[in-house]
Amino acid sequence: MNINISEINQYENLGLIAKQLVDGFITGLHKSPYHGFSVEFAEHKLYNYGESTKHVDWKVYARTDKLFTKQYEEETNLRCRILLDNSASMHYPVPGKDKLKFSVFAASALSYLLVKQRDVVGLSVFSDRLESETDQRSTKAHLNSLLTTLSRLKDQNPNGKTNIPKVLHQIADKSEKRSLVILFSDMFQNENEEELFNALQHLKHNKHEVILFHVSDHRSELQFDFDDRPYKFIDIETGESVKVNPRELKESYKEAMHSFYRDLKIKCGMMKIDFVPVNTNDAFDKILGAYLIKRKKMQ
Repeated sequence: MNINISEINQYENLGLIAKQLVDGFITGLHKSPYHGFSVEFAEHKLYNYGESTKHVDWKVYARTDKLFTKQYEEETNLRCRILLDNSASMHYPVPGKDKLKFSVFAASALSYLLVKQRDVVGLSVFSDRLESETDQRSTKAHLNSLLTTLSRLKDQNPNGKTNIPKVLHQIADKSEKRSLVILFSDMFQNENEEELFNALQHLKHNKHEVILFHVSDHRSELQFDFDDRPYKFIDIETGESVKVNPRELKESYKEAMHSFYRDLKIKCGMMKIDFVPVNTNDAFDKILGAYLIKRKKMQ
């Protein structure tokens, strides 16, 4: 079941949204590109004929026409920290369909899934500094606390510039145990790009695995798709503005942005960081699927 942000914007309960996203993803696994990974989450494993049917989950069978048994004792050692960029540029393009809200929904679904798997998860929210941070735990009470923090963010006004290198260095320094670090960011950074890559390398040097979900509004930020008329563009972080007709600089803008994306992807590949470009109109299955593949590789 492919659900995108426009289909869930009318719902207010973030816990319910996270549950629906994960349950829908689980249900759709048997006909998705991630077929074969069902064993890895939802505390279920494929039923082997001859086993007792005592623990068969008949609700899952009704939805998927497949037999799964519930697992109660298996524990995992995966530790995860979700980093969420809350700088002003993440509030683009419009309230309700901005990059931050997309990331909040995605982070909520991942948190729900991690706790459901008995993995431990923590959340760090940042702009040009660490704004809030939680411990890494796997309890339902902890999940509810994370969802409350995330819920407050999705309706927040734009706040702060970006300093991704500073925050990544802080996370790398304080995270003693090997973790999966999941970063949601548009990666718009005023500092030297080399500092950004050095900070990502710091995480890898400390033995962390990293997934970068590079969030953008593809229509306007990559394709520069605007009407042929004068616009006043305002930098949401600095307040600087410029008046221009998009047609006059569309090609040079697209070339610069594609170069930026290409360099970021190549650098991440060199550092063995999973680079996943996501559009704010993408289905959340793409996020959950990328995480699932990474988790499989880490076992």
